[in-house]
Amino acid sequence: MKLLHTILGSIVILVFYFIACSPEDNETSVRIRLKNSSTYTMTDILVNTSGGQQFYGDLEPNQKSVYKIFEFAYSYAFVELKIYNRTYTLQPIDYVGETVLQDGNYTYEIYANESGNQYDKLSIKLIQD
Repeated sequence: MKLLHTILGSIVILVFYFIACSPEDNETSVRIRLKNSSTYTMTDILVNTSGGQQFYGDLEPNQKSVYKIFEFAYSYAFVELKIYNRTYTLQPIDYVGETVLQDGNYTYEIYANESGNQYDKLSIKLIQD
């Protein structure tokens, strides 16, 4: 019986260890949040860094999102979102010559100008937090 308690205790400790070391808390990862730096409400925000894809939901003007984890990322990314129910896209051509971001926390600051063109409305700026 004592052996059973020892084994169960060890299993409980291992479970807590793996929960404590989950990717969300891992400091050796690329964690990216968004900041809406425009005067528009952005909805249905999707970001793809080639190192993963994350759905951020909606952001009011000047609002920041929570951090999301990516396997890797660059200083810019594919972004698709809606403003007034119209879809706008920031489409990178490629990442040739770009350097992968080091592990850490970053913010993609997204700005929307007055253009109504799907591919010209958005711009992105990387900030290392």
